[in-house]
Amino acid sequence: MWSRILSPRVFGRTGFYWRSLFTMQLKTSEFQSLFNDGLNGLAEVFEKHQHELRIAGGAVRDLLSGKQPQDVDFATTATPEEMKHMFQSAGIRMINNKGEKHGTITARLHNENFEVTTLRVDVQTDGRHAEVEFTTDWQKDAERRDLTINSMFLGLDGTLYDYFKGYEDLQNRKVRFVGSAEQRIQEDYLRILRYFRFYGRVALEPDDHEPETLVAIKENGRGLATISGERIWVELKKMVVGNHAAHLLELMYSLGLVQYIGLPPDGNVEEMKRVWQNAKDHSPKPMTILAALFHCPEEVEKMDIRLKVSREEKNLALFLVNYRRELRKCEDEPDSLKPFTDFIIDSRELDSQSKVCELLKYQGEKKLLTELCRWSIPRFPVSGHDLRRMGVTSGKEIGATLQKLRDIWKKGRYQMDKDELLSYIKP
Repeated sequence: MWSRILSPRVFGRTGFYWRSLFTMQLKTSEFQSLFNDGLNGLAEVFEKHQHELRIAGGAVRDLLSGKQPQDVDFATTATPEEMKHMFQSAGIRMINNKGEKHGTITARLHNENFEVTTLRVDVQTDGRHAEVEFTTDWQKDAERRDLTINSMFLGLDGTLYDYFKGYEDLQNRKVRFVGSAEQRIQEDYLRILRYFRFYGRVALEPDDHEPETLVAIKENGRGLATISGERIWVELKKMVVGNHAAHLLELMYSLGLVQYIGLPPDGNVEEMKRVWQNAKDHSPKPMTILAALFHCPEEVEKMDIRLKVSREEKNLALFLVNYRRELRKCEDEPDSLKPFTDFIIDSRELDSQSKVCELLKYQGEKKLLTELCRWSIPRFPVSGHDLRRMGVTSGKEIGATLQKLRDIWKKGRYQMDKDELLSYIKP
């Protein structure tokens, strides 16, 4: 166990005050704003039946960091059966019973869903799944969680329950596994990627890892091969758009992890680092950064087989790999968007402008990116119906004439109207 003394400086900055040896009290506006009609109603039900209810996991981490959590999960000493009885007695609707075998019941109050999970211990794990047993011991539940910063609980009165120095690690911007890194990883190999993702969210410096943590990751990396591509992709794409993403991807290569997660074994790491530096301040999509690793479209196809990314994500990767060298600004007119806008107009695809924006992020063309984000695709003013009225009846001839007029329109920077363009057709 451990003890701490909070200095006045910490008190002034965070809104905490010392309460007892193992707890602190949270009094912040972000915490108080959680207490709407739904949460107050939920709290009343658990209080009535004398079961403790606490905020768990990531929401605690966010609140301690002064952030408003997007999702709030709850933990309780009540079993799923007890929760169902409580909610039924109170006339509270329950939805989505898929999580019940793992102890999770979702209650709906005041048009809001509240996910509440019974405290658990992992009885048996295989690196992917766990058989769980319910408990009323809060510390045992905290022991089974991955990282110290994710193992804390927060009572509805604001009391922080921290069994593994999670708050201290959060204050020091450290990312550590609960207990043995090797044991936590072997319980679920996806925790390797979760470590990297949270490192990017919490750590100040790009290379401040504990050596023993990296050893455990390297020695257990092959376990990632047993994890589904969908689970890997959820973690990987969050990591890639976080802080230190270039360092973390390079580290994953040096630790020999990429062969298990669908990235090319000889990926172009230097290109990826350059692209990340270009794009990091412009909210790049995850695939914009990862595309720099691929040498050819075939590597994108292999990645898709392993990770099962969405069609949109795969198409973006293929687009960037195919056009990152071909579609560039003109040397004669370096400030002109014309090559890019011509491409968008010629492609006639709904997402072409979005793809080209990602390409400009990839290339580091910040000025052109700003201009393209403000640009609206102009409408080509001539149609086949216009040509038929002028006596052009052959379908083949209509297509060729429209293309000729489109080229003239593009050269005129999309300024010509219908009459000007139709004047180019010989009567």
